[in-house]
Amino acid sequence: MTLEQPGRRSAPTLEAVATEAGVSRSTVSRVVNGSSQVRPDVVTAVNAAIAHLNYIPNRAARSLANSQTMAIALVVPEDTTRFFGDPFFAQIVQGIAQGLEESDYVLNLQLASASSPSAKTIRYLLGGNVDGAIVVSHHSGDDFFTTLDATLPVVFGGRPYYPELHTNNYVDVDNAAGAAMATNYLVGLGRKRIATIAGPANMQAALDRSEGWSRALRDAGMSDDLRAQGDFTVASGASAMRELLDEAPDIDAVFVASDLMATGAIAVLRDRGLAVPGDVAIVGFDDSSAATGGNIGITTVHQPSLEMGVEMARMMLSLLRGEPTERECIMPTRMVIRDSA
Repeated sequence: MTLEQPGRRSAPTLEAVATEAGVSRSTVSRVVNGSSQVRPDVVTAVNAAIAHLNYIPNRAARSLANSQTMAIALVVPEDTTRFFGDPFFAQIVQGIAQGLEESDYVLNLQLASASSPSAKTIRYLLGGNVDGAIVVSHHSGDDFFTTLDATLPVVFGGRPYYPELHTNNYVDVDNAAGAAMATNYLVGLGRKRIATIAGPANMQAALDRSEGWSRALRDAGMSDDLRAQGDFTVASGASAMRELLDEAPDIDAVFVASDLMATGAIAVLRDRGLAVPGDVAIVGFDDSSAATGGNIGITTVHQPSLEMGVEMARMMLSLLRGEPTERECIMPTRMVIRDSA
């Protein structure tokens, strides 16, 4: 005979739910697994019994029955320093977790190489360990990820690199339009020498933001020759700002492709004795916590990072259910005006 430990209650079983609802064990199993072959009134009775008994389905048993892992991989092709140091990723992950909260799926993080995934990552994703993958921060050279949807459902956070060559599902903002909006704002302030600190050339979002800046300047009849490259880090923003000032000391505005790089640029401007925004106006992109965490609030392009994560999760769940879903979801951007411009 097995004795219960004092103060502990045994977990309710499938049989207990069946008894409570007045149905068979197999009927409860069908309801728990989302079968459409159960009458609505029976579904209501079973769900009421589940709620009353606080029954929690056995995930492992359900996985075996459905040939599913009930796990989704979050693949981030970035090194750990950038992943944990960029507040953009924190918002995205929070949104994805929020979007999966009401489902039975768990999220497994996979940090991959920014140039190409390791053999270990490939084995993991192709080895039946997850039911789908959400890929955030895609780079050129990551061709494996753009072909992964032949094996399992994939959703990208941001348009994949060379988007015209692929038909992957993705959630993004119109990065080019957001950058053009920021640049037009600087033009409207009367700034004449507007540079940009661009993101890495192997990421589609960075290319789009650079193109938006360039297009807005050309449309305004202004030169788009002042450009320096960064990699979405504070240090790269500082290095690019030094490069721009050495090349063109008369710069009076900079569109910076991320808030983190903008904080590095502002630090360099202050070291050079230049006032922000008096001498040089700065506009960033993201509206992350980096835009408000320094000595000066950064005017920036807001992208709804948390909501984008929620939408990635929603799109993934729709794909896993076999439901029709739009291939792309483009979310809105807007200007947030602070002290730097």
